[in-house]
Amino acid sequence: MNAGHAGRMDAIYRSQRHIYDLTRRYYLLGRDRLIRRLAPPPGGTVLEVGCGTARNLIVAARRWPETRFYGFDISDAMLETARANVAKAGLSGRIVLARGDAAAFDTQALFGVAAFDRVFLSYTLSMIPDWRGAIEAAARALAPGGVLHIVDFGQQEGLPGLFRAALFAWLRRFDVTPRDRLAQAVRVAAGMVGGEMRFTRLYRGYAWAVDLRRH
Repeated sequence: MNAGHAGRMDAIYRSQRHIYDLTRRYYLLGRDRLIRRLAPPPGGTVLEVGCGTARNLIVAARRWPETRFYGFDISDAMLETARANVAKAGLSGRIVLARGDAAAFDTQALFGVAAFDRVFLSYTLSMIPDWRGAIEAAARALAPGGVLHIVDFGQQEGLPGLFRAALFAWLRRFDVTPRDRLAQAVRVAAGMVGGEMRFTRLYRGYAWAVDLRRH
């Protein structure tokens, strides 16, 4: 467990977690597109790496009622809110939460599950120091035929330069760094596990979406 990173996340989100979902809905674009594309098999398993407040898990669990959902986060503060949200939604029996490090996790130890039909990361890689390690760990958590879905900030390549500069400056205040080598890193992970990658620019490059299907 990266104690330094965990401490930074707790410091940022100790108060932010209470307004996180209300404020982030306006600029974390592409999250619901990712959830619609999950399409897990009946009775399948889905893992969210860096689950935050569990907002995505709750939306996905309601959309896919025959699926089992799991999520972990490095921040105790976020997990406190996540557990409360899951309980309030009446989904404690279908969503299992744990504390873990995205760059070094063992799903067997965390959940008693060796591999997952779907794994996803939504706006988390831009906050993880070892983000390449997180992608590789997520790819290794896939069952054969499983799919890894990622959405995160892109490089704003189709948007005005002033917008890009202002957005990146604001994101730095929250230790957020959009990963300009995201596609290359997922391609490397696909080669490691035996899979294929698909890259999509969303909203003129505001967000990037990447899928990795394991053979």
